[in-house]
Parts: sequence; structure tokens; C-alpha cells
Amino acid sequence: METYDALLASITPAAGTGRTILDPATGEAVGEAPIHDLDYLEKAVAAAVAAQPAWAALGHDARSAALLKAADAVERSAEELAQLLSREQGKPLNGPNARFEVGACVAWLRATASLPLEPETIVDDGETRAELHYRPIGVVGAIGPWNWPMMIAVWQLAPALRMGNAVVVKPSGNTPLSVLALVRVLNEELPEGILSVVSCGREVGARLTDHPAIGKIMFTGSTAGGRAIIKSSADTVKRLTLELGGNDAGIVLPDADPKAIAQDVFWGAFLNTGQTCAALKRLYVHDSIYDAVCEELTAVAKAMPMGNGLDENNVLGPLQNKAQYDVVANLVEAAKASGARVLLGGNPDADQPGYFYPTTLVADIDNDNPLVAEEQFGPALPIIRYSSIDEAVEKANGLDVGLGASVWSPDLKAAREVAARIQAGTVWINRHGAVDPRIPFGGAKQSGYGVEFGVEGLKALGVPQVING
Repeated sequence: METYDALLASITPAAGTGRTILDPATGEAVGEAPIHDLDYLEKAVAAAVAAQPAWAALGHDARSAALLKAADAVERSAEELAQLLSREQGKPLNGPNARFEVGACVAWLRATASLPLEPETIVDDGETRAELHYRPIGVVGAIGPWNWPMMIAVWQLAPALRMGNAVVVKPSGNTPLSVLALVRVLNEELPEGILSVVSCGREVGARLTDHPAIGKIMFTGSTAGGRAIIKSSADTVKRLTLELGGNDAGIVLPDADPKAIAQDVFWGAFLNTGQTCAALKRLYVHDSIYDAVCEELTAVAKAMPMGNGLDENNVLGPLQNKAQYDVVANLVEAAKASGARVLLGGNPDADQPGYFYPTTLVADIDNDNPLVAEEQFGPALPIIRYSSIDEAVEKANGLDVGLGASVWSPDLKAAREVAARIQAGTVWINRHGAVDPRIPFGGAKQSGYGVEFGVEGLKALGVPQVING
């Protein structure tokens, strides 16, 4: 285990060759990130191509054992990684934030290593025998976002490695240090060349998506970014897994208990200060309990401290960057100008350092208001009235995205019936955004395609091969 300073020093480029990464809570320097060029990318891909066959030849058991050791390495450096993540991304150490994210990396590595994947006998009737196997793709390019930089990197690289692929990771330019440090720690237990990270700009990143030696791209990010990858990957017919933008709806049925659900609704919406792809971003509440839900949710939100992530008391942090801060601020201002009622927040302190936007709840808002119709990706939740279940479902399905959704009711049968009508990759009952390494996860409509997690996620990192005979 290294100290925080030693870990940071191990990923710091030579003086004058990097770029400074700033803490979104204070504006102070966190560290220097390298600026890798096309030549660096080519060397990383070449090393991956050279190392991958031997890694694949080890078999599932040996690769799983290596992933378990890599998980141990992350666990040994957990506090140092969490400190770096908090400084760079802004999320607090406590709550479902930095320490939680690093812990999730450990848990996901272990769960992925332990998933069973056996050949499937498709036909065996005495005359014909056909088995379905999954072979490694080769080299996988993993492109991650800035909101959960470490955890989503592991979501991508763990199943890819388990299936016998080599991986080249490209982190977001906003949060490269976290992923550089994570890969540095993982490589303590992995063979050389199997896992590398390229900290680069858009031009080099674009080369990753059209590189002929890359067999698959995994991407988590905006729908616009996903469209660009689809186009650039077409000439080499790359396999793709795309987890793109979402604007998740939650529907509160009339028999729900406002007080009982308030805390879970809050965290469904404000996890990571709202900067989560599958966060609850539109809350539809029946007329009969609308005011009570607004009241209970406001009470919960008021009690959640926001501030510098290194303060052990805080559970909400800043927006990670100025561009996202402006998105949230502009959407809330548009809602206020339309006459919507602000229950809490909506009044950022211009004199406060960092990109802090207060926890904001907006009621009595039209369904076509930009705060509802556009993904805010921050700490502002619109609460929309509805009168009938048909109306709520129609509004929930009214957008061209469908990553996740939720239904809230003590009547599980009724909740599941409503859930079945919602156009989303995952619909949770009485919670929102809870992912599990055993359960497939993916989007509907323009929220992407392909699935991650579970055995189905492993299969997505392999090439199906039928042995017939």
C-alpha cells in the first residue's frame, strides 16, 4: 500500500508535460495529468495485441484468480484512491460517494470474477449436437465518463478481462487522475500489457474508436457521444456496448406512503449530487398525495449537508465542472421563469468557491418544461402532478430516452403492472438506480444498446461460437 502522495506521484508526468487538474470544490490544483499522443496510443494498442493471446490462453479460472488479486490491491489502496477521487471529482468521502465508489470497484471485480459461464448445449438429440461457446474478442477500448470514473471503468474492464480480452481505457478529460491511479493499482496484479490507460484529448480518443486493432468499444456517456462512436466504428464493424443519456422517470402511485418513501426517493434522485446516468430525474406524483410527497421530500433534502468532499460531515458535493453547473443553473432559471414553484434551493451563492449548486426541488411544473424534458444531470428535481395512471405512463414514456425508471407503491402487484408499461431498460420498484453485478443493465430507445453486468454482460465481451458436431 502506498501513501496518497506516493500514489499521486506514480501517475504524475514529467514537469511541464502535463495539464493541471483542479478540485471542483475549491479551484485548487489536485495534480498533473499526462497528455498522451497518438504514438502513445499506438504503443498501448500494440502491447495489448501482443499480450492478449497468452492472457486468453490462461482460461477462466486463472483470469478470475488474477481479478480477485487485483480486487485485493484496490482494497489495500482504498483510502488513498477515495481521497484522490474526492479531490478530483468533488464527491464527498462519505455517504454513497467516494469511499462507496472505491468499495464498489472491489465488489464488482470480485463478483465478475465469480460469475459462472459454461458452454451451452443448444441441441443434443442423438443425431445433432451443438454447443455455444464465447471466445475473446481481442482488444477492447473502454471510454468512461467523469461522474463515476473509477466504478464505471471497472464495470467495463472487469468483464472484458475476465473474458480474455486486453483493455485500453480512455478516461474523461475531467477526471483522468482517478482512473490513472486505479489502473496503476490494478496492474500490480495483472500481466504487463493487458490493461493500459490513455489520458488524451478528443483527437486521440477518436483514433481509439476507429482503430483496426480494437475489436469492441464500451462507452458510457452522452447520446451525442454515442452517435459519434457508432459512425467512427462503422468502417471496422466494431462491436459496441453503449450506455448513453437518460432522463429517468419515477411514478408514485396514490397508495404510496410519502414519509416512508421520501429518503429513498431523495437518494434515487440526488445520488452523486444528481450526476448519475440512471438517477431519478422526473418525479410523477398522484394528485391525492402530491403535497404530502413534496413536504416529506423537502424535509429530507434540507437535512443533507453539501460542501467540500473532504469534510467528513458532507454527503453532497459540487458539480464536477463549470459546463455542467451552467446546464443545471439555466434549466432551473427557465423553470422559475415559467412560474414553477421552487420548494427548496434554486438560489446559488455567487460568492462561494467551487461549482456548488444547492439541492433544488421544483413543484407545479409543466411536463414540457425544459427542466423536465431535458436531462439536468445535477441536484435539481422537478415534481409533476398526474391524475391517472395512464397519464403518468404516457408522460414517463414521452421522451426518446429510456435508461431506467421506477414505480413507488406498497402494492407490488400493481407496481409491477405499471412497470411493465414503461419503456426503459430497467424499472425498479420502491427504489431507483440500484445496480447489481449479477443483474444485466442497459438502456432502451436512445439510451444506448447492449447490456452490462451478469452473465449476459460477460457474453457481450465475447464472440459467440457454435461447435456443431
